[in-house]
Formats: sequence, structure tokens, C-alpha cells
Amino acid sequence: MTGSRVLALGHYQPSGVLTNDDLAGIVETDDAWIRSRVGIRTRHVAAPDETVDAMAAAAAAKALAAAGLAPQDIDLVLVATCTATDRSPNTAARVAARLGMAAPATMDLNVVCAGFTHALATADHAIRAGAATHALVIGAEKFTDVVDWTDRTTCVLVGDGAGAAVVTACDENGPERPDRPGIGPVLWGSVPEMGEAVRIQGEPARFAQEGQTVYRWATTRLPGIAREVCARSGIRPEDLAGVVLHQANLRIIEPFAERLGAVNAVIARDVVDSGNTSAASVPLALSKLVERREIAPGDPVLLFAFGGNLSYAGQVIRCP
Repeated sequence: MTGSRVLALGHYQPSGVLTNDDLAGIVETDDAWIRSRVGIRTRHVAAPDETVDAMAAAAAAKALAAAGLAPQDIDLVLVATCTATDRSPNTAARVAARLGMAAPATMDLNVVCAGFTHALATADHAIRAGAATHALVIGAEKFTDVVDWTDRTTCVLVGDGAGAAVVTACDENGPERPDRPGIGPVLWGSVPEMGEAVRIQGEPARFAQEGQTVYRWATTRLPGIAREVCARSGIRPEDLAGVVLHQANLRIIEPFAERLGAVNAVIARDVVDSGNTSAASVPLALSKLVERREIAPGDPVLLFAFGGNLSYAGQVIRCP
């Protein structure tokens, strides 16, 4: 029976770095105020001419190199983003063109901060259905383009960047994964009636949120859903080697992980150095953990993202 697995990862961040002290010169804030509320020290900021698809392609090229695949081997490209400015060509098609791919299916998914885990599940489903063999799944955002730099409650949060995963078919019952597939079943959903709690709207589009609403929802309701994600993959939270949550806020990540019960896992805290990069945050943080060898190949890792639309999606994967 065909399943799928993450074969390799890659990430990209712009060279520009915005510190908390830099932000203190833009709005009324300071380093202590920011760290105490969200845990962020720095965030990467793209140059004015640095586009979402350029960052996505840079992360994707690194993932392809790590996988040992050529661009022509990819038959599906999925890009999770909510900050690409153009409707057509979509970001996935632009990435395919930048990398010189042959004839892949190309789709963008806008599920805001939960975009990457939705896209990863979509790639898994496509491979299981026989519609793809090698997929490129990317989360990429230029969130600094949509932030209100006069609002100190939101401008301190965001950063830019991209993360990518190469996903390939595998035999669920083969020697690579004798007991379970590389990508476990997804559990996804949303709270439509609370969707306005996170917004990117208006002309020009600007990011705004009801911070306390999101915080309460994320820290009280989502850990139980994450435990169900683990159950669907046949693993206990205490047996997880890693937990990569959406990097929204350190004050959400740490209580979430504690309530989940992942007592032996490495908890991704990339938000401290990268800020909230929306759909890019999960693959960006995961790629860094793998690059630093903090999680070993084959280890079970929970990926769980949440945010805009009050959407969520999670799955347990085996680390590449």
C-alpha cells in the first residue's frame, strides 16, 4: 500500500534582521516588553524587491539538493502562502519556472498560518491516490508587507522566510516504515464563527488579530486536538522525539507543549529568532532542527499549525 514520507527539507531567510531595539525606534515598545509578551528577540525582513516566490524557490532548491532529486523529478508543487500579491501566475507556478521544472501540477493554498500542514496533507493524499510521485511542499511568506507598523501589538510579531519539504511515495509495509507510514493521518478543521479573530484585509491589506481570543483558543482547545493527532498515528505524546508547532508566540508554544504531554520531545522555539512567519514557520523550524541534528532520522515528530480562519491541521511524521 502506497504511503508518503518527507524525504528532505530546506529553508531560506532574508539577510535583513530586525531587532527589538530596532522596533523601539519605530513604535512605542522596548526589548523587555516584547520578550515578556511573545518571547521574540529578532525577525528576518525581506528586501523590497525580494518576493514570496523567490524565497520559496530558494528553500525548495535546498530541499531538492538534500533529497538528491532534480527539478524535473517533481510532479506536484504546493505553496502555502497568504502574502503573495499576484493572483496569476500563482506562486507555485513561479517557483516551478524558477527551478526549471518540466510539467508539474502547481497550486497555492491559503490557510494562513496553518497552510503548510494543510499542504503537506494534500500532498500525502495526492501520492496515496496515485496522482503524484514526488511533491514539493513549501510554506513561504513576506508577512512584513502586510503588517501595520504603527500597531505595536502586531508589528513586533512578524518575520519573513520560507521552508520546503520534498515528499515522496513509500511502501507503508516495506522495510523503510515497517509499522507506520512516514506521514501519518491528518486531523484538520476550523472554527468559522471565530474566523475574524485573525484578519488580513482592506486596501492595502493589513494584518490584525484579537490576540487574547487566539491565545485562549490555542492554549486551551488545541492541545486536546493535538493528542488526537498522535492517537491517529498510534503514538503517545510522551514518545514523540520532536514537536513543531506554529511559531506564533512563545507564550502559546510552551503551555501548549506542556498540556500536550510531550515530556521527552525537543520543542521548536524558532519564533525567538525568526518571529511569526505564518505558513513558513513549521517547515522553517523543522528544517533547522534537522540541520542541527536535534532530531534523528526516523524519529516521530508532531507537526501542528493553527491561526487564520481559526484553522488547524496536524500530523505525525518520521523525521528525514
